[in-house]
Amino acid sequence: MAKKKPAKREKAEAAALKEVQATLLEAPGLGDAPAIDVDGIRFDLDEPVFPAALEARCFTSDGFPYEKRLPSDDYEATLHALQVELVKLQRHMTGTGARLVALYEGRDAAGKGGAIETTRAYLNPRNARIVALPKPTDAERGQWYFQRYAVQLPSAGEFVLFDRSWYNRAGVERVMGFCTEAQAEAFLKAATEFEDMLVDDGIVLVKFFLEIGREMQLKRFHERRHDPLKIWKLSPIDFKAMSRFDDYTAARDRMLETTHSAKMPWTVIRANDKRRARLEAIRHVLGRFDYPGKDPAAIGVPDKKIIGSGPDFLKGGTAR
Repeated sequence: MAKKKPAKREKAEAAALKEVQATLLEAPGLGDAPAIDVDGIRFDLDEPVFPAALEARCFTSDGFPYEKRLPSDDYEATLHALQVELVKLQRHMTGTGARLVALYEGRDAAGKGGAIETTRAYLNPRNARIVALPKPTDAERGQWYFQRYAVQLPSAGEFVLFDRSWYNRAGVERVMGFCTEAQAEAFLKAATEFEDMLVDDGIVLVKFFLEIGREMQLKRFHERRHDPLKIWKLSPIDFKAMSRFDDYTAARDRMLETTHSAKMPWTVIRANDKRRARLEAIRHVLGRFDYPGKDPAAIGVPDKKIIGSGPDFLKGGTAR
């Protein structure tokens, strides 16, 4: 049994943490987040306590079908089995030269990074790369839009995981006015042509969209704002996004409707529970391949309450 820390030490550590947190909360360039109204409930990101009224409906927001997180023991056991299967898959890919691209798109704070890291955790980094590009440079702005993404595509035997992708133009760029409406619409047409070339060349393309409810998104923003280890994840763009939820919904719907097809489908995951979302993402990747030693019992079956295909999946509980 672990010994309890002396009261004086606990007090000193708490004071030090508070000081670090105060410094980070005043990080240059972050600024103050504007308060917003959520169905008559005032939400201020800078308030230290998340509103109880939002907390009460947070987990089931956007029609999420479960009231509690997947138990930790169940999650860890299933995740281990799935990660073993991923290692088998990578061995198969390096031996056969198969190429895999997985795009992780979704709401801000939907858990894209965590899903990627969980998938990538035990794979050989020489053949499994995470691509998270910063905003384009001046030189890149003068290039073909897809050019900086195309150079990141996999060679034989590689698995490339995009933490956001060329679909930035259909989401944040469109909503925040970083491109024109004409540019956004032209992109949607070009994206299907670009992806068609990838698939025809033999690349296995997986497109994930992680969806969360508005209350869950605000809760995760709030946790980041008040956690000195997570505050780096926040940006002024996130502050603006809090009041543009419906605009992001419209952009999401337009993107899914125009770029989803049987050949290049979108896989939508309800991600209010990060544990369930991560497991379903890995299951889906594994389901795209046959490989030696594949264990269907270890992989399990998809939870159809959590994962589905294309825009129709969201019609039963579309974000407000």
